Amino acid sequence: MAATSLAQLEQELPDATIAEIAAVIAGDWTNVNYAAVPYLDAMFSLTTIRDKYGMDDGKGIVIYFLSNAGTWRGNIAKLVKAELKRRVK
Repeated sequence: MAATSLAQLEQELPDATIAEIAAVIAGDWTNVNYAAVPYLDAMFSLTTIRDKYGMDDGKGIVIYFLSNAGTWRGNIAKLVKAELKRRVK
């Protein structure tokens, strides 16, 4: 996923894999909260929230990531968090 603008990112997010979304997060969030790191790392191994990472399901990983991503802010953060929240509903 090579979005060059917020508008393009907004268009591409609904079709992105969880791993692609994790790459967007890693590229934007420079000082990732230590508590979010293991969940972000796990997200790189997921295609959808229905995938498993060890004994954990993707949905749980994304939920735990979101619960630890409160310090990640900005326009990209807002778009990505909204997309992840939409997927876990």
